[in-house]
Amino acid sequence: MEQASIPGTIPYFLKEQIRRSIIDGTFRPGQPLREQDLERRYGSSRGPIREALRLLEQSGLVTHIQRRGFRVTLYSEREIRDMYLLRAELQSYTMLRLGEIDDLKPLLKEMNECHQRMASAFEARNVGQYVQEIRNFYDASSGFLGNKPLQDTLNRLYETAEPLRFNLLSRRLDKSRSLQYTRKIMQALKARDFPLAAALKREHVLMNLPSIVETYMEAIYEDTEARTG
Repeated sequence: MEQASIPGTIPYFLKEQIRRSIIDGTFRPGQPLREQDLERRYGSSRGPIREALRLLEQSGLVTHIQRRGFRVTLYSEREIRDMYLLRAELQSYTMLRLGEIDDLKPLLKEMNECHQRMASAFEARNVGQYVQEIRNFYDASSGFLGNKPLQDTLNRLYETAEPLRFNLLSRRLDKSRSLQYTRKIMQALKARDFPLAAALKREHVLMNLPSIVETYMEAIYEDTEARTG
């Protein structure tokens, strides 16, 4: 690995590389992340690899099990449901709180730009970009409120759910209805119908939940230790 290609500190660079591999399913849910394997894969020493894994543990994408080491976080069906139900309520709450702001034109402009990039990514079958623009779309609304506790909580939920969303959309992109929902939400916000925007967001999250659970269970790393550990 050429030093010129490593921006910033090495652990943060490695964190992003491993993160991408978790999100796109290269490293599957429950899969062990053995430090010696990652050393060979990324051409790094053990110290930066371990620090990168610790950073990913803080974000929720990686779990450390005593005497067993690191592995990709493995969620139970109950944990997935809890995560999505909480996200549905917080994002609905965000839509309602936007009613306190008089001028939503800057937000709607930013949302529309995200929506257009989503449409382009959908046409190009670029799942990674599509997933990112969905996140950008809803990040815009919580960011516009300037509510840091809300932003921090949603960011944590977005990050831990990113592999689940990528997994679903990589398998069923043609069935995605995110473009329809983002369009309807923008229309509701433009009309200042905040209860409708909140209801649409809740509906969208909950509509996806059964498919999220189903495809996630199909993606779990086939390893008895991963399932029981």
